[in-house]
Amino acid sequence: MNLLEVEHLEVNYGGIHAVKGIDLHIAPGELVALIGSNGAGKTTTLKTLAGLLHPSGGQIQYDGKSLNDVAAHRRVALGIALVPEGRGVFARLTVAENLLMGAYSRNDRHEITTDLERMYALFPRLAERRDQLAGTLSGGEQQMVAMARALMSRPRLLMLDEPSMGLAPLMVQKIFATIRDIAALGMSILLVEQNARLALQAANRGYVMESGAITLSGASGELLGSDAVQHAYLGR
Repeated sequence: MNLLEVEHLEVNYGGIHAVKGIDLHIAPGELVALIGSNGAGKTTTLKTLAGLLHPSGGQIQYDGKSLNDVAAHRRVALGIALVPEGRGVFARLTVAENLLMGAYSRNDRHEITTDLERMYALFPRLAERRDQLAGTLSGGEQQMVAMARALMSRPRLLMLDEPSMGLAPLMVQKIFATIRDIAALGMSILLVEQNARLALQAANRGYVMESGAITLSGASGELLGSDAVQHAYLGR
């Protein structure tokens, strides 16, 4: 059974029909990329899956149960975490305080402490800056904070919205290396990313979204070799 099953999802956002009846699924332990140009509806899709927007049609099934009327904070408790576009760190809190905010729905204090140390092992740079205000970090370091904060909720499904946006090439490589490490641990990941090549190289499968609709889907290797994808997203 798929962990996430989206059927005929429709979303109207700000008077715009932003998502037009899309279908997608993610199996347990699968890394799936959702690529497309600006305005394609990718971020709207993630916000809807996270519960920040309400669908106007279709079904979202998670672990065999409907999410359509489940509040955003309840989705976190069920194991769904979103790393938003722009990172959204709490600028006036320290790195450690930001990470602990990710565990707000948990009561297992000892395990939270253990997970905090795991995050510092996964992101060594954050260990060095644990007492530093998050707003004073570089963009790449803030992206690490946002990812670690989401992981502190112990998600089964991690959704990443444009993790490479605004980052230097070396930091982009580090962030994607970490994404691959997280996927190797068996976590399901839905990755929205404009850098189509990096996204598809990291993913098992991919979807191409244009003007609110899924226009192509398949194994990552197939999409990388697709003339349409190469022409539109890979600069060939």
